[in-house]
Amino acid sequence: MTHAAGSAAAPAGARRVGYGVGALVNAVLLVLVNLWPGWDAVPFLTADTERVVGFVNASILAGLLTNLVYLLRDPAWLKSFGTMLTTGVGLAAIVAMWRVFPFDFDGSSTWELVTRILLGIAAVGSAIGFVVALIGLRRSPPRPRPAAGSASG
Repeated sequence: MTHAAGSAAAPAGARRVGYGVGALVNAVLLVLVNLWPGWDAVPFLTADTERVVGFVNASILAGLLTNLVYLLRDPAWLKSFGTMLTTGVGLAAIVAMWRVFPFDFDGSSTWELVTRILLGIAAVGSAIGFVVALIGLRRSPPRPRPAAGSASG
């Protein structure tokens, strides 16, 4: 069994369902963070969260938009590019959260340390993911589509 050049191993229909679910989850997250109940309903987030919520929104929106694009077309090079984009924006959000640290754990240094460690792991994982996506993009560069009516061979 062969798959279309540049596509993932999963059947197109299954991939499309995954992209649709991913887009829906991101849309729900945007509503939860910004409208109801809103980030300010989370008890351990401080007012400084306002300084990072734009980065978080950008990260969620990047995921939403890439999934919508993938619903239309998902060659390997585009998936790699989309991963680089979403990972880069996500890394910017992680760095913003690290710098601002909009968390208040009622003086619990343990939870502050755990949160810093998790942010660090997320940053390292994002950097690795970005490099892997870059390698994937270099391995499957975009190919020009044949002109309509031309013979493909």
